[in-house]
Amino acid sequence: MPVTEIAADCYRISTYIPEIDLQFNQFLIKDEEPLLFHTGMRTLFPVVREAVATIMDPAKIRWISFSHFEADECGSLNEWLQIAPTAEPVCSTIGAMVSVNDFSLRPAKGMNDGDVLNTGQHSFRFVQTPHVPHCWEAGLLFDETTGTLLCSDLFHQNGDVEPATTSDVIDRARKTLIDYQAGPFANYMPYTKHTDGIMQRLAALEPRTIAPMHGSAYAGNGAQAIRDLAVVMREVLG
Repeated sequence: MPVTEIAADCYRISTYIPEIDLQFNQFLIKDEEPLLFHTGMRTLFPVVREAVATIMDPAKIRWISFSHFEADECGSLNEWLQIAPTAEPVCSTIGAMVSVNDFSLRPAKGMNDGDVLNTGQHSFRFVQTPHVPHCWEAGLLFDETTGTLLCSDLFHQNGDVEPATTSDVIDRARKTLIDYQAGPFANYMPYTKHTDGIMQRLAALEPRTIAPMHGSAYAGNGAQAIRDLAVVMREVLG
């Protein structure tokens, strides 16, 4: 399982599943209060835990966050809570109310739009993004310290691609959206009257690194990349 530092203190942990030609990525921020964004499915827990252990003691994870309630986002949440005694889930207030607090061994810290989570050297701003990438409780974390956007399924790229790139990933993301629209995953990413406005809010953050759940992390002009992806989403999904 490759582990790559894609920004200061931010480690990308990736598992490639060849049967579906897809990577599943988690992001570990090593700090005074370490944060894990995405847990992966329950079946991935042993390998993700081993990967985390190459960087730090998994038992010292303090925060476990994710965009929305879905297996690859938080499927092994309770396994992490069992081995990390001070860990707390972090998600949107809506997500905590409607799903996470019923599922989780410990209650979640609910975040509202604009709330900030400090982990020591890093500050994470919560951005409420309903139905972006999907699910009405969705939200993303933006590391204001490094300019890293933990963007869940946005910029989804199929294939066993490189951990990080400075090359444009828009063509890959476009192909994935088109392929999914033509197959059993049609409507996997909804498009609403609010989608473009949310994308423009994300672009205004001017991220320097974009960290997707599936595919390569992108380092470069994140604002332009998000605006370009917004155009692709409108053309393919709108």
